[in-house]
Amino acid sequence: MENLRHLSTEEIEGIVLAHNEKRFRASQIQDWIWKKNVGSIDEMLNLSKSFREALNEKYTLNKVTVDHEQFSNDGTIKSRFQLHDGHFIEGVLIPTENRMTACVSSQVGCSLSCKFCATGFIDRKRNIDFDEIYDQVAIINEQALKHFKKPLSNIVFMGMGEPLLNFGNVFRSVEYITSKNGMNMSPKRITISTAGIAKMIKRMADENPKVNLALSLHAASDEKRNEIMPINETNNLEVLVEALDYYYAHTKNAVTFEYVLLSNVNDSIEDAEHLIKICRRIPSKVNIIEYNPIEFAVFTKPNEERTDAFMDYLAKYKVNARLRHSRGKDIDAACGQLANINH
Repeated sequence: MENLRHLSTEEIEGIVLAHNEKRFRASQIQDWIWKKNVGSIDEMLNLSKSFREALNEKYTLNKVTVDHEQFSNDGTIKSRFQLHDGHFIEGVLIPTENRMTACVSSQVGCSLSCKFCATGFIDRKRNIDFDEIYDQVAIINEQALKHFKKPLSNIVFMGMGEPLLNFGNVFRSVEYITSKNGMNMSPKRITISTAGIAKMIKRMADENPKVNLALSLHAASDEKRNEIMPINETNNLEVLVEALDYYYAHTKNAVTFEYVLLSNVNDSIEDAEHLIKICRRIPSKVNIIEYNPIEFAVFTKPNEERTDAFMDYLAKYKVNARLRHSRGKDIDAACGQLANINH
């Protein structure tokens, strides 16, 4: 069975005309698929029953379904999604007073093996298709409306996987999410987070999809970054800074550095000094992230005094940094905890 959502408008028009239907039926099908986000061909009620039956013989929609939901004390909702081939991924709705944010996944597992991230301990099974990414956003939007009476305001590609290693699907999903024929969201409300794939950062700059870029830095010296993020061995800091320079020159968009504080690993004043040097080279802001424990790793978060000293040192040198308190920790939905394991 062929996935109807993977066909172009022209291909769908061809199917429509081959069944002696009017050409406008193609736009109706597209409308059902993307704007109304139906779960089956049978729900396309302005198509004749005979045409729907004919479509069902050859085509499917391969919809993502919710396998399990967990609700945090702070309002965060984590969903385990099942894909059409039986794989599982996770996504999160993060509600705050001013925002409804969807955190979505781009790969089943991950190949980068970051030492502090639960997903990094799961082998990458496959990339997630663009329509499956779209489904995650649509489902999380429904959760926001149902539980908080508000639509999504933001989307972050910070779930399972490395988005820039699934470049085509990620940015095709962004096209549909931002299209007036899809969800009509502003690309400025979408953030792509990467562990640092330099050549793909440059490709992103060339194509300039108008979304935001966040770099998971987590250590500002090659020695320490090599230890906790093996990707740094092939994409070291000098290579990344050069790519980010290129990105800024082409887009004029500042970058967000994400930096998870790990006790006695990357939380010293010397580490802060390394971070300051990088921030001076790239127009940027920094999100300092609380470490969230996972069962596979031995890291701990620094005490409050050490965290405050780190933040104060950044402030002293005028780095635009804020401490981000994690949400959904009680249901393993916080940053670095997504692992699609059985609940």
